[in-house]
Amino acid sequence: MHKKVALVTGGSRGIGRATVLLLAKQGYRVAVNYINDEQAARHVVAEIAAGGGLAVALQADIADERQVVALFEQLEAQLGPLTALVNNAGILFPQTSIEGLTAERINRVLTTNVTGYFLCSREAVKRMAFRHGGNGGSIVNVSSAAARLGAPGEYLDYAASKGAIDTLTTGLSLEVAGEGIRVNGVRPGFIHTEMHASGGEPGRVERVQSSLPMKRGGHPQEVAQAIVWLLSDSASYVTGSVLDMAGGK
Repeated sequence: MHKKVALVTGGSRGIGRATVLLLAKQGYRVAVNYINDEQAARHVVAEIAAGGGLAVALQADIADERQVVALFEQLEAQLGPLTALVNNAGILFPQTSIEGLTAERINRVLTTNVTGYFLCSREAVKRMAFRHGGNGGSIVNVSSAAARLGAPGEYLDYAASKGAIDTLTTGLSLEVAGEGIRVNGVRPGFIHTEMHASGGEPGRVERVQSSLPMKRGGHPQEVAQAIVWLLSDSASYVTGSVLDMAGGK
């Protein structure tokens, strides 16, 4: 039995953190990637260690190719061969109409949210694919309901970046299906996380929840359950799927 080793980008908070904790409970060794908040990442690692699990905190900006390569090398040295990748790290800037978007902002969003996912997927495939002597594996891309809804008047740039991720999920799933690698996605919407503060409206979920069919926001743990299922052998015949998790919206 090969050891299960997972990397979760942006694993120190929100959906990433909930996913890290659940993976550790399921027996995975987990690499918690973070960009700035070392304290939060170390806190998650300590929580897992206290429960008898094994996790490491690894700093890297996924928008930087050299840092991504180093991240995967460190991960392998510390935890062993990668079997699961959760592309979750993402950035969001304050809400604005299109008139408020600059090239700098758009490019920063796309570099982290799109290029970063591509680079991490590339490094994972290099290690997992049968043709490279790997044992296969599973990738889950965290998209957003914004990819379907467009986020008008809020963050068209973020929504467009997530639309690109849905296309990556489709295309990569087909490209590596014969290499023992499954690629799926989740599209959360209106989840109670710290990310809304980055958009300038910490109470966004509370504002919109009455308009949602389920009349409530979602919780990071609910999204984590779906991610961990998609990574697992229980989903062994599922690839190229994107699961909507937005309370019916």
